[in-house]
Amino acid sequence: MRAVALTEFGSAPEVRDVPIPEPAEGEVRVRVHAASVNGFDLAVAAGYLNGMMEHRFPVVLGKDFAGAVDAVGEGVTGYAVGERVFGVVTKAFLGDGSFGELVTVPIAVGLARLPESVSFTDGAALGLAGTAAVDAVDAAQLEPGQVVLVTGATGGVGNQAIQLAAHAGATVIATAHSVEEQSLVTGLGAAEVVDYRQDVAAQVLAAHPGGVDAIVHLAGDGAALLPALRDGGRFASTLLGSPDQLPTQTATVAPVYATPTTATLDRLAQNSADQHTTVTIQKIYDLDEVAQAFADFGAGTRGKLVLTIA
Repeated sequence: MRAVALTEFGSAPEVRDVPIPEPAEGEVRVRVHAASVNGFDLAVAAGYLNGMMEHRFPVVLGKDFAGAVDAVGEGVTGYAVGERVFGVVTKAFLGDGSFGELVTVPIAVGLARLPESVSFTDGAALGLAGTAAVDAVDAAQLEPGQVVLVTGATGGVGNQAIQLAAHAGATVIATAHSVEEQSLVTGLGAAEVVDYRQDVAAQVLAAHPGGVDAIVHLAGDGAALLPALRDGGRFASTLLGSPDQLPTQTATVAPVYATPTTATLDRLAQNSADQHTTVTIQKIYDLDEVAQAFADFGAGTRGKLVLTIA
């Protein structure tokens, strides 16, 4: 099959012919229709995970996917060939990625059904970013009427977080700079915008002298943002591994470990089907255009970049 793969450490990711994967016990094989680009993919391609995760060459890149079940492994129940699915590749090693015509994934985590009303391109953009957003907004424990700052609001995770926070009844302050970015975040439900190229905390405090109730930290220096949080507020961060990384006596720091459980993916799919949330796709690429997609991702995005595969 055709896939974007690394053949060895230091090799460049290229579309290559690689063996067709066979589903192991408890796995299904998915014929991938679309996959989206994440920072993790660029990190693997750059070699940043060498020595941190096992690499089984050829390493096919890609985490997010949407497609149809192509085959089922032993012991699999609840999924049948032909069903529309989406999710995130969550294996403990690198090798089986979604930037290819076929991918094998366990049914225990990282897999859920994709409603007919949700396109494969939208489904491919939901998994990793949506999971991080759901887990981060859950960790913020928002209540109706509260005010929340979402940093990194223009990215795929931020786009989802804005909508989820607004849907929870919170007033959302989003970070954005350009006119296009400001239009994007306000269109998704942000009531206020602050410029991430300026002092974010100062801008927030100018409008909310007592500080905001919560911060969903997806980008930027956490320590610089902390003064914008009121005493007793919650700081939910996808960028921190431990509360000790952001010492404070006045707030609760909640590191977020995005886990694409079936329950979480089902929530994402239902939100999308019910149009409680939408996916912002900045650009769609053919598989052969992966190098351009990576370059565009590295330059900054307003939403998600998606590869179409089959």
